[in-house]
Amino acid sequence: MAARETKPIWTTSTFLVYTGGLTVLGGAVAALYYLATQYHGHGALTAWAFLILVVLYAVAHALLRRDRPIAAGIFAFVSVIAWAIFVGVLFRWWGWNGLGGSLHSWSWSRMAFWILVLMAAADDRRRFRFPFIRLISAVVFWLFLIDLLTAGGNWTATVTLILGIAYLAVGNVVDKPSAFWLHAVGGALIGGAILYWCHTTDGDFAVVSIVSTVFVLIAYWTRRSSWAFYAAIGFFAATSHYVVGSPTGIATNLASGSATGTGISGWSPALAFGLLGFWLVLLGMLGKRRRATVVVEKTVVVETPAE
Repeated sequence: MAARETKPIWTTSTFLVYTGGLTVLGGAVAALYYLATQYHGHGALTAWAFLILVVLYAVAHALLRRDRPIAAGIFAFVSVIAWAIFVGVLFRWWGWNGLGGSLHSWSWSRMAFWILVLMAAADDRRRFRFPFIRLISAVVFWLFLIDLLTAGGNWTATVTLILGIAYLAVGNVVDKPSAFWLHAVGGALIGGAILYWCHTTDGDFAVVSIVSTVFVLIAYWTRRSSWAFYAAIGFFAATSHYVVGSPTGIATNLASGSATGTGISGWSPALAFGLLGFWLVLLGMLGKRRRATVVVEKTVVVETPAE
C-alpha cells in the first residue's frame, strides 16, 4: 500500500517550519549571488551550487529519517528549487544559454531544463509525500507547455486557459492534499487568461465580473477557498475600473500633478466599494445558508427512528 501524502495542519509550529525553510532558500540564493561576484568562472559557481544542493537534500533526508515529515518536506521543496538553480548554472557553464532567451523562440536546452525540474519535483513528491512540491510541478508544467506549443499572444492565453480548466478537473477528482495546489494554480491560470483578453473596456470588466461570480460558484462546488480569493480580486479589479477608469490615464494625470481629468468624483469610490462589500457579504451568507441546509438534512436522516 502506497504511503499517503502528508497533510500539514496550519499551526504555529508549521508556520515557523515553512517560514524557516523558505528563509533558508533565500539565504542560499543570496549566497550564490555573492559567490557569483567572487568567482567569475562558471565552473566554480556550478560547484558551489552543487554543494548547496547536496547540503539541502541531505538535511531533507536526515529529517525524514527522524520522522519529521513537514520539516523534511519543506527542505525537499527548497531542494527542488536548488536543483533548478544548479541545472541552470550547469547549462550556462556548458554554453547552453537558451534559458536566458525568450519563450517566443525555440530552445532545446530550455525544454530540457523544464523536464529535469519536473522529474526532480515528481521524484521528491514521491519520496517525501509533501503536497507543497505540487506547486512547483504545476507552475513548471505550465511553462513547459506554453514553451512547447506557443509563441506568445492569444494562443498562449488559450493554452493557459485550457490547462487551468484541466487543473480544476484533476484537482476535483484527486483525493490528495496536493490537489489544493492544482486548484490554486488552475484558478490563477484561468483568471490570468481572462484578464489578458478582458482588461480594457467596460464590457471587458463586465466579463471579469461574470467570471468572478462563476469562480465563487466553483469555490462552493469544490470547497476550495482559493477560487473565492481569485473571485474577490476580479470583483475589486472590475470595481476599480468602473470607479477610476484606465489605470494608465489616472497615473499619467497624477504624475503631471493634475487632479482633474481623473474621472473620480467625491462620492463614487465610497458608493462603489461599499456596494462591493455588501455583494461579497451576500455571497458569503449564501454559502453559509447552503451548508446549514445540508447539515439539517443530514440530521433529519440520522434522527429518523427505525421501523
